[in-house]
Amino acid sequence: MKNICFFNTKGLLLQRRIIEGLGDRKSPILLILKMITKEKVQFLVEEVLLDALFIVDITVGTSNQILVSVDSDAGISVGECAQISRHIENSLDREAEDFSLEVTSPGLTLPFKVLRQYLKNIGREVEVKTKSDEKQKGILKSADKEGFEIEIIKKEKVDGIKVDVTKSLTYIYDQIKTVKVVISFN
Repeated sequence: MKNICFFNTKGLLLQRRIIEGLGDRKSPILLILKMITKEKVQFLVEEVLLDALFIVDITVGTSNQILVSVDSDAGISVGECAQISRHIENSLDREAEDFSLEVTSPGLTLPFKVLRQYLKNIGREVEVKTKSDEKQKGILKSADKEGFEIEIIKKEKVDGIKVDVTKSLTYIYDQIKTVKVVISFN
């Protein structure tokens, strides 16, 4: 199957799928599918979000592959993901909008994407990777819309003796490539 994307006269992104083996080369059979927008999916998710839940990410691929990632301060259950999935699926018309749908929680190993993830993880050890590829591990102390602060412990010589010194490092989000929780099995 070959996908071709184009805009119709109303500015809506449509997709044509040419089905191999049907029709002939001059007049293949075409399926015209309406593309689902990220904004539409976000609206549908927000309709059923409970107060404790928040959206981490929504992506809609060119073949209407919908990926929704939601979380809460206390974590999210499979049942809550299923409820959101059912609402989205029941709100979309499969005949007009062929799609695949996946609703998940963000994994522990994935980087933070929204401020609420930073706030949820205050007090936990995180790994920060800057755009200049510097890495730093420390305890996440605070976060706001401008940036965040971590606390690190460094060994320094004081009067010829190595001692642990606690330092605070502040980052703005524009400096950061990724921030994620350090998983510890201690």
